[in-house]
Amino acid sequence: MQTKIPIGILGATGVVGQRFVQLLENHPWFEVAWLAASDRSEGKTYGEATRWRLKTAIPDRIAKMTVSPAQPHGAPKVIFAALDAGIAAEMEPRFAEAGHAVITNSSALRMKSDVPLVIPEVNADHIKLIETQSWRAKSGGYVVTNPNCSAIGLVIALKPLQTTFGIETVMAVTMQAVSGAGYPGVASLDILGNVIPYIPKEEEKMEEETLKLLGSVNGSSIKPAGFAMSAQCNRVAVEDGHTESVSIKLKKKASAEEIIAAWQQFAGVPQELKLPSAPAQAIRYVSANDRPQPRFDVEFGNGMTTTVGRLRPCSVLDWKFTALSHNTIRGAAGAALLNAELLKVKGYLN
Repeated sequence: MQTKIPIGILGATGVVGQRFVQLLENHPWFEVAWLAASDRSEGKTYGEATRWRLKTAIPDRIAKMTVSPAQPHGAPKVIFAALDAGIAAEMEPRFAEAGHAVITNSSALRMKSDVPLVIPEVNADHIKLIETQSWRAKSGGYVVTNPNCSAIGLVIALKPLQTTFGIETVMAVTMQAVSGAGYPGVASLDILGNVIPYIPKEEEKMEEETLKLLGSVNGSSIKPAGFAMSAQCNRVAVEDGHTESVSIKLKKKASAEEIIAAWQQFAGVPQELKLPSAPAQAIRYVSANDRPQPRFDVEFGNGMTTTVGRLRPCSVLDWKFTALSHNTIRGAAGAALLNAELLKVKGYLN
């Protein structure tokens, strides 16, 4: 039996850190060996330090583990990071410089020219940017990022359309779940019976990251995709699942049947390689007029499938549709885990 790769989790007590713990339980390739969080958690057992927010129980072995100092010394060589951007900007380079592979959900380094921002179904070839990082040359360490939770579902839905028809314009309006704000997140009196039409820096992230993800490798950096992109982001009273209303203008005219076929036939490297966390369907199309809905569709593919529906003509652009993705699984911990699986099969975790 293959020996599992020991991994560590930075920011292990937060919502995304908890998702890492949940998704890594019984993983065939990786095993949690080290947990770190803020100073107030250091020295406690994980069960004592964590206010567990997920619907499954904390794995017994993990609950008994002691939370370590958030320092590279003594940490495994493979690190999953779930840190606030301000902390990540200082801490993730420190771990990479010390020779660790840092696979992060944080936004801190996503837009650095030599840091790959990766969705394996979309742009697996971008991981080659690792080789241009100064950390890689010095210690063997590196940083790989996954996108913002609002960008990832959109980009998965756009990729087969970009490949098949080309894209000129994208306009997206999001309805984002409260779990995306972490815990305790948005105050109940602010969100119950309400919509908050502002999430700090979310629209900027969504626009920039979409163009980087759908861009192409140009030496030691990424040439962004050339289409126009506009995003409006809203927080709504939904627990899990980001819903997006999208309008697009294509370079090549396409029928509804051709667009749906492009979605249904779409598969990427994770499906070809049968990576453990990869959904069998990267994109699922639903034909019902009132779907997708978070309540019924967000868990499809163990939370890793993007569900699209309501494809119809747009009187301003060409077409409009609705996309749904799970923000803390596909949009956070599951995205990073799938990146780690890609890195392993490509030889970057050996």
